[in-house]
This record gives sequence, structure tokens and C-alpha cells, in this order.
Amino acid sequence: MIDIEDNLESGIAERVRLERTVRNWSLAELSERAGVSKAMLSAIERGEASPTAALLVRIAAAFGMTLSAMIARAELRGGRLLREEDQPRWTDPETGYVRRHLSPESDMPLELIRVELPAGATVRLPAASYAFIRQQIWLIEGRLDFTEGNVVHDMQPGDCLSLGPPSDCVFHAPGPGAAVYLVALIRV
Repeated sequence: MIDIEDNLESGIAERVRLERTVRNWSLAELSERAGVSKAMLSAIERGEASPTAALLVRIAAAFGMTLSAMIARAELRGGRLLREEDQPRWTDPETGYVRRHLSPESDMPLELIRVELPAGATVRLPAASYAFIRQQIWLIEGRLDFTEGNVVHDMQPGDCLSLGPPSDCVFHAPGPGAAVYLVALIRV
């Protein structure tokens, strides 16, 4: 059986290189736009570094994409049915959070993403990652403290939150178990 996550890692490396190449950007230009060092970008493109969620968000935003779109373009193959075993999974090497892209590749602006954030883990995403999207978060299990700008939302299973205007956000799973949630986003 093919390891989807290993394929996704190499797909991300190829996608970053391809997106940069089609724009005719140097590593220096992407570095400046994304706020990521040239050395790190080079290591990512060579498949020698596994980028964190925060780094991937900054790189995707520099390309005018969402993190979900970057991951989807790195791995998804056509078809209206995307079986669970074919859904790209990506694990943040820093926090261990697992992101599974549920939506088949399509021209629809809707994407569904399942996230499992380990107990005690925190992921910080800049406002730039929300510039091209509107989203809702539905907590399936566990607890999630979601900070949007200066507002903290203490989410319990079954709660659904519609995000406001783009702002810096923090996802934190206070425990005792992982926070499992669905992100529904629309590209605008």
C-alpha cells in the first residue's frame, strides 16, 4: 500500500516548486513574499524539510492560495468521489495535528477539511491565511479554545462557529483528549 502522507510530502515539495516556477519567481522573491527564509524554501522544494502548518500557510498565501488548496493541488486526482483511503492527510511536524482533505477536486468554491489537534497542542495562523476564504468550524469531539483576534471561543462538541473578518487565529486543544473538528470553507 502507498503511504498517502509520504506522497503528500513529496507532492507539497513539487507544488511549491511548480507554483514558484509558473510565476517566474526566484527563491528570493518567494522568500520575501512569504516571510520564509530562502534556505527553508529550498529545503522544502528538495523534500528535505517538512514544513509546519504556519510555514505552509505563509507560502500558500504568497501564492494567493489557501492551505487547503495547496494541499489539494499537491495530491488530489480528479473525480467526483474521493474515497477515505485516497483523502490526502498531512501531519504538522511541530504539533502533530493531522489535517485530512475530504473534498474531491472540483471547481466548486467549497472545501471540507477534518482536523485532529492533539491534546495540549496549539496552532497559530496569521490573518493572511484567511484573506481568500470564509469558514465555519464544527467541533465533533473534544474541546477547542479558538482565539480569533482578541476573542476566545470555548467550543464544546457540537458547537459550530462562523469566523468573522480575517484576523490572527489560534487553535488550542486544552484536553484531556484531542479536538476533532470539521472546517468548511468557501473560497471568495
